[in-house]
Amino acid sequence: MSQQELLSKLVDVLDQAQIPYMLTGSIASSLHGEPRSTHDVDVVVVLDPELITKLLGAFSGPEYYLDKDSVREAVENFGMFNLISIEEGDKVDFWMLTPDAFDQSRFARRTTVDFMGKRLLVSTAEDTILAKLNWAKLSGGSEKQIHDALRIYEVQHGRLDQTYLQEWAKRLSVEESLRRIEREARPA
Repeated sequence: MSQQELLSKLVDVLDQAQIPYMLTGSIASSLHGEPRSTHDVDVVVVLDPELITKLLGAFSGPEYYLDKDSVREAVENFGMFNLISIEEGDKVDFWMLTPDAFDQSRFARRTTVDFMGKRLLVSTAEDTILAKLNWAKLSGGSEKQIHDALRIYEVQHGRLDQTYLQEWAKRLSVEESLRRIEREARPA
């Protein structure tokens, strides 16, 4: 199963089970900025314990690896768990929606994108930029994350809510990184 097929199935399963979700990470940055290859799909979900069985049933072996205990632990502790497509090695990183203010804000602001004939719920361009800058900070300065944020900023420049970007950059302590991409940007 290709990554696009995995993404398509994932969205179908989440929609059918009525599991609220938001695609983030490299998928979101590719949709808002410069497409690039990745071997994982990052998705933030609100997964109630009673919906775990639906998710496990939709992604059962031998095609997939999805550990029931990891799922339950992630739901209980606002953590994360992985789904792995055995044949291709692609994976989905499921992140539980946390009570964190930025997590709540970006989930409330998610947007709809049409891709591959599907309606996808995706982190907004602003929130993807901020999340990428925050990941760069947390990882000690990942240039890949900075580059993703820069390319989104360039492609979406005229449509970005600059007030929102500035406010959350300050709250997340990524103001210098945002100033850097503003200086380096060559808007499309």
